[in-house]
Amino acid sequence: MSYNDRVSVTIVTYNSGRFIKRCLESVLLQKYPNKEVIVIDNASTDGTVDILEQFEDRCQIIYNDENIGFAAAQNQAITLSSGDWVLTLNPDVLLLPNFIQSLVDAGQMDPKIGTVCGKLLTILATFDLPEKPLVDSTGIYFTPTLRHLDRGSQEVDNGHYLNYEYVFGATAAAALYRRNMIEDVSFDDEFFDPDFFVYREDADVAWRSQLLGWRCIYTPNARGYHVRNVLPGNRRALPPEINMHSVKNRFLMRIKNMTGPLYWRNCLSITTRDVVVLSCCLVREQSSLKAFWYIAKNWKRVMAKRREIMSRKRVDDEYIASWFRYDPVSVPAPKGKAAARALAKSKTARG
Repeated sequence: MSYNDRVSVTIVTYNSGRFIKRCLESVLLQKYPNKEVIVIDNASTDGTVDILEQFEDRCQIIYNDENIGFAAAQNQAITLSSGDWVLTLNPDVLLLPNFIQSLVDAGQMDPKIGTVCGKLLTILATFDLPEKPLVDSTGIYFTPTLRHLDRGSQEVDNGHYLNYEYVFGATAAAALYRRNMIEDVSFDDEFFDPDFFVYREDADVAWRSQLLGWRCIYTPNARGYHVRNVLPGNRRALPPEINMHSVKNRFLMRIKNMTGPLYWRNCLSITTRDVVVLSCCLVREQSSLKAFWYIAKNWKRVMAKRREIMSRKRVDDEYIASWFRYDPVSVPAPKGKAAARALAKSKTARG
């Protein structure tokens, strides 16, 4: 088994005291030895700092003076990292011991694989398992209305999603990114777009990476648990600031990544959804109207990012359009020697 590739695990905390200790313990207990752990704390006030101090001898921990957002803090961690791969991890994720090894094995199947995701299952905020095992995510997909959703979310885990598959992208709650891809798709040395602050930044990266010719693979051998707080249907329970960023980032993502043919192919679906979003902001969520002011104020910068992405686009419009469906889209990964080796490695590690 090869451990030549170094993996940098990057975690951003913000009032994560309820989760971070068990998250870090699960990372440090990984069977993959060639790793480093970098934690950026965004000025937590709930006791997170006291917990992180217990891990300073095993992790590199940076304490920010203010909350700069998930995207910017992850960029900060990635800049400090040295790995061939970067595993972004939410503090409310628990990993089974072979998670990192399985991701790396899958990523080594093809040099054009820039992102790897595994099978996340749902766990309650108390760290208890639900009565029935539920899938949290096996990758993300986009619908023609430009909603991005987690593949398999809230489905009962009955042993499906057992094959290697190419998917559109990965949730940054637990996504492995190839260093070469990070450098290739970054804008001004920023991998995640800091304009997003929080939420949808992983979908933006997935879309941009696809445009630039990188692929994302799902491996069934990497398994973990995730406390999911943001789900379709629970919007009213979320803080107004999060909902505002959600609206803002929906439009930022489109402005940067949408091609003309993809828009015209789905213009009716997109426009209908836009009317619903705008109506909700006007009628019952006026705090989210700030999203449109933000976009207008920063229009030149956002358009500069779009021009850069479009000037480097390496795939045709038919390829991108093929991913935007109401049902999750996946493509079986080739069953070649590389896949066989990755499967054999994972089975050996589990044993």
